[in-house]
Amino acid sequence: MRRKRKPALKIIVFTLIFVLVCLLLYVIFSQSSKDRATSLVEDFYQYEKSGNFGGSWTLFHPLMKKKFSQEDYIQKRAQVFMKDFGAKTFTYTVGKAHHLKSWAFSKESPKFKNTYQVPITQTFKSEFGVFTIHQDVYVVEEKDKWYILWAYKK
Repeated sequence: MRRKRKPALKIIVFTLIFVLVCLLLYVIFSQSSKDRATSLVEDFYQYEKSGNFGGSWTLFHPLMKKKFSQEDYIQKRAQVFMKDFGAKTFTYTVGKAHHLKSWAFSKESPKFKNTYQVPITQTFKSEFGVFTIHQDVYVVEEKDKWYILWAYKK
């Protein structure tokens, strides 16, 4: 005679497998989002380091693009860092990305849900000596596209 398995045991096993698969998928996708955010920041600062400020501008969120036209951004970045500081280039480090449940670009802007805060450090060697800038860069995802933002809360 064969024993019949209890239906409750099958349900429990199926539920456990389903939960484990969901957790695995969550871990895979959350890490990949974090990696994409860090990669975008790396791309942004590679453009900046090479003096391609137009390239870095293209990675901005539309809210940032409203703050600076591409031409204005290129002129200001080149003026401040290269001309005023007398720096030909800089080194940078990208810190560990931290996921934020909610973040706003400014007091007036809507809140972003899928946001990563990425600390960066830029070190300039200039005619005024060596100096370092620490800044948090925010990376948001909207409509399957990732963008760079800076904070403008006052």
